Amino acid sequence: MLEVFQLMQAHTWFFLLVVGLVSVCIGSFLNVVIYRIPKMLQQQWRCECEALLNEQQTEQHNTPSFNLATPSSHCPTCNAKIKPWHNIPLLSWLLLRGRCNECQTPISIRYPLIELGTALSSLLVAWYFGASEQTALYLVLTWALIALIFIDIDHMLLPDQITLPLLWLMLIASTFNITIAPTEAIIGAAVGYLSLWSVYWLFKLATGKEGMGYGDFKLLAIFGALLGWQAILTIVLLSSCVGAIIGSIQLAVQGKDKSTPIPFGPYLAIAGWLTLLFGDIIENWYFSLILA
Repeated sequence: MLEVFQLMQAHTWFFLLVVGLVSVCIGSFLNVVIYRIPKMLQQQWRCECEALLNEQQTEQHNTPSFNLATPSSHCPTCNAKIKPWHNIPLLSWLLLRGRCNECQTPISIRYPLIELGTALSSLLVAWYFGASEQTALYLVLTWALIALIFIDIDHMLLPDQITLPLLWLMLIASTFNITIAPTEAIIGAAVGYLSLWSVYWLFKLATGKEGMGYGDFKLLAIFGALLGWQAILTIVLLSSCVGAIIGSIQLAVQGKDKSTPIPFGPYLAIAGWLTLLFGDIIENWYFSLILA
């Protein structure tokens, strides 16, 4: 393993090749995570509610196992099991021409796009930071953010099963001198969480409505633990601007009312990821506009 790592450090092309191959496979797994975690949570919540209400307690024992490993991947239309050679990232979708091999039902193009997006974003991280401990940490962050983005788009939800381990990972990484100092990481996490928490309650007291979810607080806390409290303002401003523009266009195209809720998590995740890579460039550009 040490020899492989030394080879990756010595040869950038080999390092990028390994990252590209691994990340496209991770992208395939992320499709499973994005689809199954919300359903797993719904099943868990249903069982907990039934137990709390003392109703149908025996049903949870008869519920078929449903997690990230079981049941095996299958076509949702004809229930045909997906064969291993039909599950190769990117390549299988192209060879099958975007259709189920059994019933010819179209397969959403989102699946290969997530695989491709995971590979490209991972390669950018690997190229920018090189073969290092930081890259390993940032790759895990990138993969988790992709899952969070699409779960939030689909269900308006940022699961604690992803955000909380990610927050702890960033805090632990600071103790190994991989990112910022532990004190700065703790303060950054607190500032990130409390800043959106405060906005949430001010908005709720003023309007009686909830402007965002608690998952958004935890997501910003993750970036605070990773980048420090100084990056919070940049992330919030960038995510708000992008969210306002894209959200308005989306509502206009879909013909929906402005009161229609839109997920804030994707914009927060993208803004934080861009700040990780290009924070200095973004800040210099922003201040140049103000001082111009």
